[in-house]
Amino acid sequence: MSINVEQLTKRSYGEPNNGPLKGVRVVDLSLLLPGPLCSMHLADMGAEVIKIENPRVPDMTRLMGSHYRSRGSDSSAPADGPTGLFYSINRNKKSISINIKREEGRQVLLKLLETADILLEGFRPGTLEEMGIGYSQLKARFPRLIYCAISGYGATGPSRDRAGHDGNYIAESGLLHLTGSAEGPPVLPGVQIADTAGGSLLALSGILAALFARERTGKGQFVDTGMMDGAFSLLSIHAGELSASGELPGRGKMDLSGGLPNYAVYETAEGRHVMLGALEGNFFRTFLKNIGREELMDRLQSDPNSEANREAVRKDLQQFFLTKTYADLQPLFDHTDCCLTPVLSPEEAFHSEQLQARSAAIALDDPDLGPVAAQGSPFHFSETPISFREPPPGHSAHTNEVLQELGYTESELEELRKRRAI
Repeated sequence: MSINVEQLTKRSYGEPNNGPLKGVRVVDLSLLLPGPLCSMHLADMGAEVIKIENPRVPDMTRLMGSHYRSRGSDSSAPADGPTGLFYSINRNKKSISINIKREEGRQVLLKLLETADILLEGFRPGTLEEMGIGYSQLKARFPRLIYCAISGYGATGPSRDRAGHDGNYIAESGLLHLTGSAEGPPVLPGVQIADTAGGSLLALSGILAALFARERTGKGQFVDTGMMDGAFSLLSIHAGELSASGELPGRGKMDLSGGLPNYAVYETAEGRHVMLGALEGNFFRTFLKNIGREELMDRLQSDPNSEANREAVRKDLQQFFLTKTYADLQPLFDHTDCCLTPVLSPEEAFHSEQLQARSAAIALDDPDLGPVAAQGSPFHFSETPISFREPPPGHSAHTNEVLQELGYTESELEELRKRRAI
């Protein structure tokens, strides 16, 4: 599978920074996915993000997955560019190396924080406190600092010190229990829900709210983001139903997870799938009218809670779809009120006219790699647009630049290197 970058909306690095967070400086100690994705959103919005990595052990996403090939490199040689995973969540950032395990390195970090608005980290709770650079130690020295920590279980509670990953958090939050078919076991989602929706995006929301509060109070604060309770927050309608009725339908049988025949996935003649999302009656009736099966509406409405009625309508719809290809269904895909969509692969989604029109699926012209298929920003501002200013940085590429701005001399930098602090 491959993406044809020539067909994507073109954007180039080097755009001017007119974003809503221009002038905000973020010091990012986080690694892997949740924190770096959060800081990239901040960077796209105009913040200056300084990514801090260990001098000898970089962010492991630099090493994970497939690498890009540099422009003009020998096609027979191993790919020598950055990995796709690192590239996808680290644009618009500067990279410097500081060894915060050494006292000299921590002093460099503290000097950097004198210029910062936000500190973002993703360590296990208490890790930075043990080094003397946790929020409890920093808040008096930097009263305007917004300190955001993303951790698995949050900074409080009996599980705060436990290790875990996305699957653990969605399992313990109840989310995994709801995911899958009625006949099978819980199924891991194809994306990291707790990491991104429960971690990155909730941390982003908390940081932006804290920035707004600081404008009114002049004070920074601690933004505590736990990915487990972040995932649990996604169960809003399920929690409401459970609270009101004391029960939920089984996995794969809730209205929006397989219970309704008018909100379900169906197989087509060529073995592909479509999503029928005609949830409201007017949309379902429009869909049925367009396929000449309006009697199914009456059948379903005669007893909408009847499992037998729902299953009978589902079987009739499945038989219809098994006789149709995507080409046959294109008029229904295009209809504004049928709520029928193809189930696209990520490769196909990159070529979606809608995503390209929204600059969500783009080709970024990288000075070293050439055009790179990338996700744009999901944030759209009429007066303070996001921008693509710099490609993801090389490891420690901006150490000298940033530290010299802080007043370090060349001889001092050399001494810090000898002491393995940077």
